[in-house]
Amino acid sequence: MLKIGGAAPLNPPLPPQPYRHSCSRGNYFSSNLMASRRLRAFKRWMKSQGIQCSDTLDFIDCPQQGISVGALSDLHEGDVVAKIPKTACLTIKTSGAREMIESAGLDGHLGLSVAFMYEKSLAQDSPWAGYLQLLPPQECLPLVWTLGEVDSLLSGTELHKAIKEDKTLMYEDWKENILPLVYSAPQSLNPSSFSVKEYFAARSLIASRSFQIDEYHGFGMVPSADLFNHKTGAEDVHFTSVSPNQEYEDDVDSENGDNNELSKISGHDKRDSTCENSYIHSDSESDYSSVTGEDPMMLQMIMVREVKSGDEVFNTYGSLGNAALLHRYGFTEAHNPFDIVNIDLELVLKWGCSLFSSRYCRARLSLWRRINISGSVSENSEYFEVSSNGEPELELLTLLYIMLLPDNTCHKLDISICTADKVSANIGMILSEKHDITWSTSSEISKDLLLTEKVCRALLALVDIRESCYGSKLIDEDVEALKRCCMTERKLYHSLMLRISERRILEKFRTYATAGAQIQTFQDANGTSTTRKRLKKH
Repeated sequence: MLKIGGAAPLNPPLPPQPYRHSCSRGNYFSSNLMASRRLRAFKRWMKSQGIQCSDTLDFIDCPQQGISVGALSDLHEGDVVAKIPKTACLTIKTSGAREMIESAGLDGHLGLSVAFMYEKSLAQDSPWAGYLQLLPPQECLPLVWTLGEVDSLLSGTELHKAIKEDKTLMYEDWKENILPLVYSAPQSLNPSSFSVKEYFAARSLIASRSFQIDEYHGFGMVPSADLFNHKTGAEDVHFTSVSPNQEYEDDVDSENGDNNELSKISGHDKRDSTCENSYIHSDSESDYSSVTGEDPMMLQMIMVREVKSGDEVFNTYGSLGNAALLHRYGFTEAHNPFDIVNIDLELVLKWGCSLFSSRYCRARLSLWRRINISGSVSENSEYFEVSSNGEPELELLTLLYIMLLPDNTCHKLDISICTADKVSANIGMILSEKHDITWSTSSEISKDLLLTEKVCRALLALVDIRESCYGSKLIDEDVEALKRCCMTERKLYHSLMLRISERRILEKFRTYATAGAQIQTFQDANGTSTTRKRLKKH
């Protein structure tokens, strides 16, 4: 249904706070004393690996909020604040377990998980010991919650079913791929270091921290780049990979196979996308380096806007709703503009079968599909998105409209399908007759025309069915529970944030449908038409 992948901060802020407020000044020094040892060890390790971080960056380790990166002086657009050699990144290619992993045919997040667990099992003997000691044992992602916690905290949300499916699939991955590897590997491996618990922990860290480096290395852990916290719509610093084919190899815009797991949540992920011109070993690199002065073996963190001294420096992991953020990174944001709620096709058919026969519903669904319209698809699920402002997708309105058409009109639509020049012309023909409007093939359907009184009542019924998934508790009870919740109770806090954000959207969805029904009732009673009833032009 919806899945995971990507890179996140160490213990992301709850919710993200400005750097100057991330720890009070009183706590700043005490927490720094507590964390200074591991930070000093990490900085020494970075220096030994050739990782260069600007002196203008300040790494702060706050017990409540984890590590954040602040600006000690003003930072300007275009400033390169960090350079990371690709050899310092923990990938399948750089790990001491490379031969074992590649011989087993493992790649992607599965192969990287083996590399991560292998290096972690070496403790101080690992070349990445200075980096690994900075990481928590696992991220607080729903993936590593108990099944009881998933059922009690996520029931009704977009994540509930998805997390349970993830757990099942990942256990199967471990059982079929990693468990046999432990006992068949040429080198002696400690089974406890590759247990299912360690695998889930590794997957939580990789899901929340890994970057797509290039075509050769694939995914990898990029030390220092994963310390920047996320803030939606507020990217200060950007991760790039120098390429012989273009000045910077951007990690934005395109998706890889693992990102299909995010398709039922909203938004685009910037951390995990496949590079368009990925780095491949070639002789052209030395020529490129000599011409541009850039090192193709070096990753960079570059400022993309001004940051004042004393402020926190944020990265952004993409335009993601709270379900995606919690699923992949373990935190949520208040008033997230990219939140969505999904209405499964299965739920729509449940509503339809409460009014009509199953045969009737299947026939209308088939007609809808013959117009080349469908919902969004993820894995074996088809669904419709409701945006953060409570507005449903046109595809859902079209399906409901067809489900509720009179038989004679539906028959006319059925006949017209074979002769229409344009997909939307079929529905357009019906609407033009009903509303006495002029239809042309350059027109597209307006949602307003589909909002008949019956369709609006159907939308209200769908809201009721979707809302019932949360159980008997009212949204006001969730809000009160959130007020009483301590932010250090991360699982409870963020699950409540998700429930509330989804239910707020459903409230707006209800308002949308109610307003549409009231307008239609007024028009029907007065026999009038408003300017809302027209077809949009391209």
